Amino acid sequence: MKKIMMMGYGAMAKEVLARLPEGVEAGWILAREKYHAEINQTFAGRIQALTHPDQCSGEPDLVLECASQQAVAEFGEAVLKRGWRLAVISTGALADAALQLRLQQTCIRHNGQLMVLSGAVAGMDGLASAREGGLESVTYQSSKSPASWRGSLAEKLIDLDSVSEAKVFFEGSAREAARMFPANANVAATIALYGLGMDATRVRLQVDPHTQRNTHRLQVRGQFGEFQFELCGNPLASNPKTSTLAALSAVQACRCLVNGGFIA
Repeated sequence: MKKIMMMGYGAMAKEVLARLPEGVEAGWILAREKYHAEINQTFAGRIQALTHPDQCSGEPDLVLECASQQAVAEFGEAVLKRGWRLAVISTGALADAALQLRLQQTCIRHNGQLMVLSGAVAGMDGLASAREGGLESVTYQSSKSPASWRGSLAEKLIDLDSVSEAKVFFEGSAREAARMFPANANVAATIALYGLGMDATRVRLQVDPHTQRNTHRLQVRGQFGEFQFELCGNPLASNPKTSTLAALSAVQACRCLVNGGFIA
């Protein structure tokens, strides 16, 4: 039986825990102390609730971050220093160049492994392959419902209550998007990490009052040729800011633990 440590206990983490493939179980959940009583009650003591990775006396086969950019910044180094594998869904944390460098150096020094999950978007294998031959431009546009943008900086940039048609309210780099919209723009950071980088990846964020889905459009050009696609994903019922596909990418990372890394 493979054991994972879950970082976070919000909507996405709970979705992943409910979908863990056969042969994988959670042994530890790293979460704020206010969630510990619920964790202990829900799992009847089968899972240890932690407030820091150093409290873990065992060795997880994978540490799965489904929490926040803040969690990556706060605990990422501690995980990697123990030589563990860390799979990150809140990739926007790596828009902090200093943090990204520290995590990379920690991996080298302590034989840790940092995995960037594809999250709510597809085609990252093709994007990474295209980079090997020379990318020229990568443009990403995110379109979500007003509900998905509530609680973010979008509320100051556009009136979410009165918008009547699809409208772009932000244009800039992936680094800017990830920093300004930490709960909404992890896809922009993921695309940047697989492609041209945080500063050269262009991002447009749009609100659309006529949709309940999260739409991701990607245009890529380079010496290999070009490709573009549109992905329309359903948000989690428990959190409109989170795409169901993002949770499923974390589940897939767990499945690789029991099938030798084979993806098919």
